[in-house]
Amino acid sequence: MDLSQYLHNAFPGLTLAPSLYYQWDIGIHFELGAGIYQLKNDGSLNLEMFDCVYSQALSIFNELFSDLDEIFLVTNVYQHRSDEIKKKRTKVYDRYIKNKDLKFRLRQETLPYVFDDEDADDYYTSRFSLRCRKQDFKYPLLIKAACNEDFPLKPRLDKKWESGSNYPDVFFINMTKNVIFFIYDDRGCEVIATNKETIYPLYKKYGDWIDEYSLEEIVKRFN
Repeated sequence: MDLSQYLHNAFPGLTLAPSLYYQWDIGIHFELGAGIYQLKNDGSLNLEMFDCVYSQALSIFNELFSDLDEIFLVTNVYQHRSDEIKKKRTKVYDRYIKNKDLKFRLRQETLPYVFDDEDADDYYTSRFSLRCRKQDFKYPLLIKAACNEDFPLKPRLDKKWESGSNYPDVFFINMTKNVIFFIYDDRGCEVIATNKETIYPLYKKYGDWIDEYSLEEIVKRFN
């Protein structure tokens, strides 16, 4: 089964793009590093805040993914149509995959731009998907890279930090449990599932991290 077939069967109607929580009835929206600012008073980066964010995101990932689970590792790369001839490919799989032979299983498809912007026609989405397991990729580093989107920190999902660039989005899909985990940046992450009971333990264990603006709605969903 390829990615498109899986999503159609397990998450019909879902667009694999940021704001998963608002597209699906069963989900949790977590705030990362709540109450801690990214910058210190002198304007330098608050690395303690980022360490907290990394730790929280990794804890959520480990709660959702076990060594035996089948995973789709999916990356959306947003590109301008002027670059289409260049056929750029993401470096996610070069830097973060442990078993290099797995890259031969890499699937790529070109899709419309997933964001509803005025200039959406000028862009397109290159989607890369790889079927693997947790131990096949360096998920702690990949999680850090997803959190580092808006700041000049390493590791990263692109070559260098540029303000306003179209940073790639990485989605961790657990095919065994039918769960999707997405970190949008250092501020937070989303988890959706086909079954409420699958992510109920996550709700109970990390309820203090739930985004305060979504808290009332999420409590109603799980109680």
